[in-house]
Amino acid sequence: MKKTPLLNIALSRLIASLGHGDIVVIGDAGLPVPPGVELIDLALTHGVPDFLTTLKVLLSEMQVERHVLAEEILLKQPTPLAALEGMTAGGELGQRQLMNHEDFKVLSRQARAVIRTGECQPYCNIALIAGVTF
Repeated sequence: MKKTPLLNIALSRLIASLGHGDIVVIGDAGLPVPPGVELIDLALTHGVPDFLTTLKVLLSEMQVERHVLAEEILLKQPTPLAALEGMTAGGELGQRQLMNHEDFKVLSRQARAVIRTGECQPYCNIALIAGVTF
């Protein structure tokens, strides 16, 4: 059995297949998934799993070079924002890029996969751009 926190087979396979610059989106329950982009649907019910837990578990195995948020998250300030600020300051998420929510949805068309959570707070979406460990 694996030693790391990530147990989901589809997520483990996704992370193992990533190359430098590949994009993985973690989305709230309402984020649309573009046609042709793999959907890994983890949502069970409102808030389960939540955005932040999903992100932390993914980061236990994924090297992130930078991340993208919709600028609207700064206006709405959902609960996970404080943790995102700390993770960015701590270097876990690399450099931050902001764009409007509509552009974020366009960016998600380039994602290798969209991970749908049960998060029901607005704008709890992040695009993670894969880095390298060397």
